[in-house]
Amino acid sequence: MEEHVKSICDKDVVAGSDGPFSNDENWRYRRHLTLPEFGPEAQQKLKRGRVLLIGAGGLGAPVSIYLAAAGVGTIGLVDFDTVDLSNLQRQILYTTQDIGRPKVQAARDHLQALNPHVEVQVHETRLGRKNVASILEGYDVVVDGTDNIPTRYLLNDACVQLGLPQVHGSVFRFEGRVTVFGMPQGPCYRCLFPDPPPAELTPDCTEEGVLGVLPGLIGLMQANETIKLLTGIGRPLVGRLLMCDALSLTFRELQVARDPKCPVCGKA
Repeated sequence: MEEHVKSICDKDVVAGSDGPFSNDENWRYRRHLTLPEFGPEAQQKLKRGRVLLIGAGGLGAPVSIYLAAAGVGTIGLVDFDTVDLSNLQRQILYTTQDIGRPKVQAARDHLQALNPHVEVQVHETRLGRKNVASILEGYDVVVDGTDNIPTRYLLNDACVQLGLPQVHGSVFRFEGRVTVFGMPQGPCYRCLFPDPPPAELTPDCTEEGVLGVLPGLIGLMQANETIKLLTGIGRPLVGRLLMCDALSLTFRELQVARDPKCPVCGKA
């Protein structure tokens, strides 16, 4: 696997998209613009970037905050839930005043207040087979912040079919993991987990709990991977599954190869 990948946004240059930044943008992104490895070119790629977040909960909250702050031009949010008091222990995008509001509506208000240069597109719906292709269409990167197994398989299969990279993250109790699926020569979710486990064996954070800061740790790494994919800097977690134990704060990396017999991304 190559150390670096081509920017996802290299193919998406449109007339006027590389114009000069406003004075506000130059000052806002100053710490990016002064990085020799980043600079104005990478910032323009972020500005052209279109990222879709599936789930505006524990993982989607930190991902969306940092992508908006970084200057990703378009952020899409897919969620059908409303803000609940029990969410506030980990879903840092929301406040007590948001309780009862649709998450995507509250999220849009907070993200655009953070960075008015970012367009936030909301999809207040449940992701399903009938709408997944139409919702994913037009985005460059998909971030998986889902909390149920069937949606993960649905999202994986759709991303592979549409040729979209997927930044995967998951959390349970004190453990989390992050990786990138769907890149050329890289694995997809089914390469790692070919078939869904029985429902009775599926862990549920509602019943088992999750440490509030853990989605923040994993979500920040998902945001980092997304920025690398959009700009082409660094080495993304393609074929590498990073696992985190929050109690000992240790990380373990597993190599994940593409399965040539995978029913979704394999040679057949």
